[in-house]
Amino acid sequence: MSEKKSPSEAAGTHTLDRGNSNAKLDQLERWREDASGEALTSNTGVKVADNQNTLKAGERGPSLLEDFLMREKITHFDHERIPERVVHARGSAAHGYFQVYEPLSDLTCADFLNHPEKKTPVFVRFSTVQGPRGSADTVRDVRGFATKFYTDEGNFDLVGNNMPVFFIQDAIKFPDFVHAVKPEPHNEIPTGASAHDTFWDFVSLQPESAHMVLWAMSDRGIPVAYRAMQGFGVHTFRLVNAEGRSVFVKFHWRPVSGVYSLVWDEAQKLAGKDPDFNRRQLWEDIESGDYPEWELGLQVIPEEDEHKFDFDLLDPTKLVPEELVPVRVVGKMVLNRNPDNFFAETEQAAFHIGHVVPGIDFSNDPLLQGRLFSYTDTQLLRLGGPNFNEIPINRPLCPFHNNNRDAPHRQTINKGRAAYEPNSIDGGWPKETPPAASGGGFASYPEPMSGVKLRKRADSFGDHFSQARLFWNSMAPHEKEHIIAAYSFELGKVERREIRERQVNEILANIDPTLATRVAQNLGLPAPAGSTVAPVKTTLKESPALSQANLLSGNVRSRKVAILVADGANADDISHIIGVLNSEGATAKVIGPSSAPVKTSDGNTLVPDATLDGLPSIAFDAVFVPGGAEAAKALLANGAALHYLLEAYKHLKAIALCGEAADLMAELRLEADEGLLSAAKAEDLCADLVKAMAQHRVWAREPKAKAIPA
Repeated sequence: MSEKKSPSEAAGTHTLDRGNSNAKLDQLERWREDASGEALTSNTGVKVADNQNTLKAGERGPSLLEDFLMREKITHFDHERIPERVVHARGSAAHGYFQVYEPLSDLTCADFLNHPEKKTPVFVRFSTVQGPRGSADTVRDVRGFATKFYTDEGNFDLVGNNMPVFFIQDAIKFPDFVHAVKPEPHNEIPTGASAHDTFWDFVSLQPESAHMVLWAMSDRGIPVAYRAMQGFGVHTFRLVNAEGRSVFVKFHWRPVSGVYSLVWDEAQKLAGKDPDFNRRQLWEDIESGDYPEWELGLQVIPEEDEHKFDFDLLDPTKLVPEELVPVRVVGKMVLNRNPDNFFAETEQAAFHIGHVVPGIDFSNDPLLQGRLFSYTDTQLLRLGGPNFNEIPINRPLCPFHNNNRDAPHRQTINKGRAAYEPNSIDGGWPKETPPAASGGGFASYPEPMSGVKLRKRADSFGDHFSQARLFWNSMAPHEKEHIIAAYSFELGKVERREIRERQVNEILANIDPTLATRVAQNLGLPAPAGSTVAPVKTTLKESPALSQANLLSGNVRSRKVAILVADGANADDISHIIGVLNSEGATAKVIGPSSAPVKTSDGNTLVPDATLDGLPSIAFDAVFVPGGAEAAKALLANGAALHYLLEAYKHLKAIALCGEAADLMAELRLEADEGLLSAAKAEDLCADLVKAMAQHRVWAREPKAKAIPA
C-alpha cells in the first residue's frame, strides 16, 4: 500500500520548506485532513453505513428524532455561517395582507382561511439561494418565496420557492447539496452561480436532482421581477377541518402580473449594471402604489387518493400536474408597504416551516421532516438564541403566553412565580386549550403509523426522470432552446470532462434524446448512445401549465417603457404614449442623451428621468421613440442611442418608432416584425405596442437577434 500524500502533494502543488523558525506552524499539520481512501464517519468517529436516507418509521413513515447522524450533520451545517443565512442570504421583503375569498371550512379549521372579511397581515421575503448578501439579484438560481401570516391563532410560515420541486428527496442530503452548489471551498469561486464542478459533480451523481435542475436551467431561474414569479410550498401538507377530517394539499402562489423572465444575456448585464434590479423594482413598485399581488391556490388531494398517482405524493422532487388535480384559487395577497429598516425586518425575519396553526399539519415527506428540525436550529445560532420569536418582525400579533424563560435577548418581562405547568401557585395559568373548543389548541392529525425502523428510500421514490421529461415536453420551442443554452453554458464552465459526460449520458439522455444530443454537440462531446434507465409509464405526456408561455396575464400592468428623446422630439407623440401606458397600468420614463432638459416640438422643455447610460434598455420592457426630424437626427448620430435600440432588439423587446424616428430602423439594418413597429404618429402605434408588450417578448425574432453582437 502506497504512502498517503499530503493535500498539497496530491494536488500537484509545491510545498515550502518552512525551516525551524516555523516549527509552530508544523504542529498544525496534524489538524489538516485528506479524506482520500477514508471511511465516512460521524464527528465521534462512528462509521456511517447509510448517508442517503434519514431513519424513518417505515419506508414512507415520519423521520425519527433518535437519528443522531442526521441531527449531527444538519446541526453542523446549520451553524456553518454567522451571522448571514447559510442559504437565501440575499433577500428583499415587503409587508402586506392576505384575504381569503370564501370560507374553506370544508377543508380546514384555520381561522384566517375561513373569514373573508378579515385581512391577515403578512411579511414576505424573496431571495436567491446560492450567493451571499452582496451577490446580484439576476443570477441563475432558485428564488425563495417565504410568507409569514400573522394570524389570530399564531404565525403561519409558508416557506417555499419559485419552483414546485427540490433537488433532493431526503433532508439528510441537504448539507451535501448546499456544499456542492456553494462557491468552491479552495478559492470561494464562483459567487451566486452554479456553473462550476462541485455542483455538477453532485447532481450528475444524484439522479433524483434531474427534475429540479431542469427547472433551474429553464427561464424560471432568471425571473424578471419578484412580482412575476410563481411561488410554491414545495411539500405536500395536510389541511384538517373542525371534524378532524384531513386532506393533502399543495400550496401555490399565482402572480396577478403573470409569469415571465429575463433572457440570459440581459440577466448577465443586469448583474453588473444593476445588481439590485429585483430588489429595486419591488421597492419602487410599492412606493409608487403599484402593489404586487398574488392569488393563493390549493391543490387538494383526498386521503383515499394518496396512492393513485404514478409518483409518490411524499416525494419533494415531484409535482402534482394541474391536469390531474386542478388548482383551486382561494384568496389574494397584496404587498403594499416597504420595510422601515432592512436589518430589523428583512434581515432578522426568521421563517420556520414548523410554524403552523390549527387546521394545517405536516405530511411524512422526508425533506419536510428534516426541515422541521433544521429551521429552529438555524435561528438559534443566527439570531443569538431561543428568543428569536421576540424580535418585533417575528412576534405574533395575537397574544402568546408560555413558561419559556430567560436566555439571551429576552424581551418579555414575566410576572408571577410559577414557570411550570401544571401549577397551583398562579392559578394554573397559562393552561392548555382543548383542540375541540372554539379557537382550540393545535392537535396533530392522528395518522396511523407502523413500520420497521430503518434507513431506506421507498421504492416509490425511485423514478427520477418521468417528471423531468414531462417538464421538457411541456416547454414552448423558445423555452427548450433556452434550456439547451443554459445547460451548455453551465457545463461549459465545468473543468472535468468526466462530469460533463456523466451529466449528458446518465442524466440528460434519460430525459430527452434531443436535449442530450444538442448539449453534447455544444460541449464537443459524442452524442449519447441512448437512455440508461427504462422509462416509466406515466399518465401525462405534457402539462401546458408548466410553460411560462401559457402563464402571461394578457395585460401590460406594471410593465416599464423607456421613451428616448432629444431636442425636437414630438410633444404630441410623447403625451399620447404616456396617456395610453398610464391607462393600461404601465409606466414610462423619459430617457435623454444627458440630464439636461430637452426642448420638445411645442417649444416646451422636458426634464429626462434618466440618461441613456444611467437607465439602460435592460431596465425596461419596451422602448418608444417619438417623431421629430431634429430629434431623429440627433439620435442617429448618438452611438449610445443606437446601442440602446440594438440591445432592446437583441433582448426581443417591443420597440415603437414614430415618424422620422423610423430612420433608426434602417440605420441599424433591422427588419420590422410584430414587435418592431413604425408609423407616422403615436396613435397609430400604441395598440400594437401594447399587444406586443403583453406577449412579453418577440420570440419569433430570437434566431435573427442571436446574430447581433452583445
